[in-house]
Amino acid sequence: MATKTDVTKTDDERAPEEVPVAEAPEKEAPEAETGTERTEPSAEEHEEHDEILAEDDETAAPREKSGVGQGAAAVVSAALGLVSLNGGWIGTLASARAQLIGQLKTSSTASVSQQIKAVYGDSWHATALWAGLFAIVALVTGAVVLIRPAFGAPGRPQAPWIKSVAWAGVSLGVIGLLLAVLKYSDALLGLPSAS
Repeated sequence: MATKTDVTKTDDERAPEEVPVAEAPEKEAPEAETGTERTEPSAEEHEEHDEILAEDDETAAPREKSGVGQGAAAVVSAALGLVSLNGGWIGTLASARAQLIGQLKTSSTASVSQQIKAVYGDSWHATALWAGLFAIVALVTGAVVLIRPAFGAPGRPQAPWIKSVAWAGVSLGVIGLLLAVLKYSDALLGLPSAS
């Protein structure tokens, strides 16, 4: 309700008495510019969104399991199988060590058969022992790679190249183990007799 004094005063005269409240400009939602109203998603839309995310997770999971670990294990198995055929550098070092120990422990008065056994036989057996160990590791690693799909995702087949390399590792491991046993038992290239 306006008083008489209010009506007769000009805007400049009323300004010190009345402090107008500054009105903040209202921020319009982005949807207001396009003419649509902003609404909260319904529970059904939330469920649909969650289902889409779950499907994305399920489809992304097989991509992560690309079989890299199985492929690497298969290659390691094949490499160890190859090493088992000759004993590797560890077998060479063990052989040289056994030969040196045989030379140090054998006296010059020992018989020829004792010298041959101590110097050459023990080093030959050390090489065979290390070759056998490599063969066993190659065999076990290859077998684990071949058996692994039975304990993994049943619908996801193993890549053919992984199977092939794992079978190569198993085969080389079996051959290496057989040769190691034959060498260690002196059935293959046994020590010559001194007589």
